[in-house]
Amino acid sequence: MITTRSRFTRIVTGVNALLISSSALAAGSWYDARNDAMGGTGVASSGWRSAVLANPALMTRAQPDDNVGIIFPSAGIQITDKDKLVDRIDEINDTVDGYRGIVDRLSANPFAFFSVAPQLRAAAGDVANQLSALKGNKADASAGIALAVTIPDETLPFAFVTKAWGSAHLRTYIAQSDIDYLNGLAQGALPRLGDENNLRSAASGLAALVTDYGIAVAHEFSVAGHPVSFGITPKLQKTWLYNYSASIYDYDKNDVRNSQYRKSDTGFNIDAGFATALAENWTLGVTGQNLIARDIKTKVVNGYSDTWQIRPLVTTGLAWDYGPVTLTGDIDLTETRRFKSQENSQYAAAGAEYRAFDWLALRAGYRADMKSNDVDVVTAGFGLSPFHNSVHLDLAGSAGKDRTWGAMMQLGFNF
Repeated sequence: MITTRSRFTRIVTGVNALLISSSALAAGSWYDARNDAMGGTGVASSGWRSAVLANPALMTRAQPDDNVGIIFPSAGIQITDKDKLVDRIDEINDTVDGYRGIVDRLSANPFAFFSVAPQLRAAAGDVANQLSALKGNKADASAGIALAVTIPDETLPFAFVTKAWGSAHLRTYIAQSDIDYLNGLAQGALPRLGDENNLRSAASGLAALVTDYGIAVAHEFSVAGHPVSFGITPKLQKTWLYNYSASIYDYDKNDVRNSQYRKSDTGFNIDAGFATALAENWTLGVTGQNLIARDIKTKVVNGYSDTWQIRPLVTTGLAWDYGPVTLTGDIDLTETRRFKSQENSQYAAAGAEYRAFDWLALRAGYRADMKSNDVDVVTAGFGLSPFHNSVHLDLAGSAGKDRTWGAMMQLGFNF
């Protein structure tokens, strides 16, 4: 039974490694520390250098003296662990090791039962209690990283972008019969031979990693004398899905990233955006991510499979800029979907920025799931622009109930 701790730990570390090597604060497939500090907005408020991540139409905001903008990198992660699943996995380590050691001694010498019976009862009771604490536990994580190079131009600004975004969902399936059996041992019942073959508790982890490689272009048109910008990002999209499911008691050194649980898929997709000035100081934006819908099934593992849903995510935003102040809000017009087994979300967000000095900006915001399936978060952050605005460092954080936290950073350069 030592594998209780080992198996759960491997799920968590495997998923964390997957995510960090690559969302729920970002409703779509990008992180931008400035926008994330402002509640995860950006459809109407992004600057030209980061527009390729939020709304490619905003690349036309570049000024004539702007040359090349580089993001290297933009990254973020958010975790919700209401049940303290990771902590509980760590706590069960010594208890499971002790129980397994006693069972091994009995397997080698059944006549040792009477000498180890008190230790067996105590260890079995401890494992039962900790398995009860793990029953029904779940945790969610999302993360993303992006690199982008934007070339401003009065006629046709364009950008090269690579971004990876991931989502992971972990859950325990603790069988009550296992808890009952262990409690029976704790109360003096005799152990069963080969009990590790009869115990049914399991753990599962679903994870998706999507990598986009795109080229964005934008252009400003005049419609009835009114400037309107459009942008589009055709992209190659590579998806890796992981469906990890195993008995707690069936030890295997392979973790969630093992090829036996992995399936990959490659396809084509498109992001697009629109932006216009409604009036002085007001900007309206609309963006659509992943406009080509796709369903990708995971591998079948232990008789179970799920489906990762890529669906168009359409968001509208409104921003007001006046002097050192920016106020902005975004609303999703469509739902954010993930695995079919997970509930959908639809976000609304608001944020503000105050540029206290040429080199310092202060930001705050709030993001809510209108369907109440994801945790609402408060966000805050700041931006530093030393060296005559040629280097930009943006940092942000988020916090919400159910042990939800997030961190984002972005490093940018202007040439």
